Amino acid sequence: MISYMELHEQNHKITELSNVLSYLINERSMCDTAVSCELFFRYVAMVREHLEVEERELYQLLLVHEDNDVRNTGRKFLSGSGEIKRVFGQYLKRWCKGKELRIRDHEAFIQETREIFSLVIRRIDDEIVHLYPTLLDFGEMPMNAKAA
Repeated sequence: MISYMELHEQNHKITELSNVLSYLINERSMCDTAVSCELFFRYVAMVREHLEVEERELYQLLLVHEDNDVRNTGRKFLSGSGEIKRVFGQYLKRWCKGKELRIRDHEAFIQETREIFSLVIRRIDDEIVHLYPTLLDFGEMPMNAKAA
């Protein structure tokens, strides 16, 4: 079972990458560099992995909980995860081909990328305020990872 601290670290890295990428994408020539592309696709992979881990390890615990409010929290986050994946997939389809960025309209790319970053950051904020406290309060998630 993933711990609160592991999720916190994932959220921190996702936020950090989105902040760095927000600066890099402003300059059109930076978007085409290998470093920017590597950071961009690292961000994509981290967001996907984060959502998958939560779906795999957290939502089921909430959906079968005896408390109706807890079940509703699980449904809300599961539904939100599906919507984020859908929007994220459309975004990637528009701007990526394989592991390459395909930027034809730089201004539109900046705007849509910032919207994606905002969507993910809002989701992280919701997790911190609603999801994690619910799991911790009901003893469904450990605070720290277990030692191997």
